[in-house]
Amino acid sequence: MKNLPIVQIRTIPSLLNIDADPGQYSIRQPKAEVQLQTKPAKLTVNSHSIELNVDQSKAFSAYTGGNMIDMNARIYSGIHQNFLQNIASRVEQGNQLAAIHKPGNTIANIVGMDWKPQPFPETRTPASFDNVDIRVNTRPPDISFDPAVSEMNVIVNKPEIEYQRGKLDIYVKQYASVQYTPPAIDMAL
Repeated sequence: MKNLPIVQIRTIPSLLNIDADPGQYSIRQPKAEVQLQTKPAKLTVNSHSIELNVDQSKAFSAYTGGNMIDMNARIYSGIHQNFLQNIASRVEQGNQLAAIHKPGNTIANIVGMDWKPQPFPETRTPASFDNVDIRVNTRPPDISFDPAVSEMNVIVNKPEIEYQRGKLDIYVKQYASVQYTPPAIDMAL
């Protein structure tokens, strides 16, 4: 049997080369700016002076009799009282004289007891430890309070984002080819 000639076919594939570098992000964010302002608290206290009132009019009335109007009123009231007491005393004496028949109700006993003079009415008021009135007037202080106030302002800075693209190179490293090799032809035949 005779060998058939064989054609050789040789192929070379195509090769693509891809060279890629990834992109890069750069993110930077400046710090926030904080502004803080504080108004301090304020406490205001206004105190009032103390008022001291001393009323010695009753003490002066006990020492000297006081003013003329009050002293004259006491004298008039005392004379009126003495007058009524004297009338009552005279009526009592008259009743005793009417009962002369009782032992001991003699004229000498009744009238003999009436030798003391009647005192003049007291022009002064009674003395007492309570004659001086002392009053202390106090007022509470005026207090006002303003609380502290804080104001905070925050300025937020936006982030700064940058992107650098990566490299992408695509090229043919090897082109495809087909190579045919025919069989050797024997010319001797």
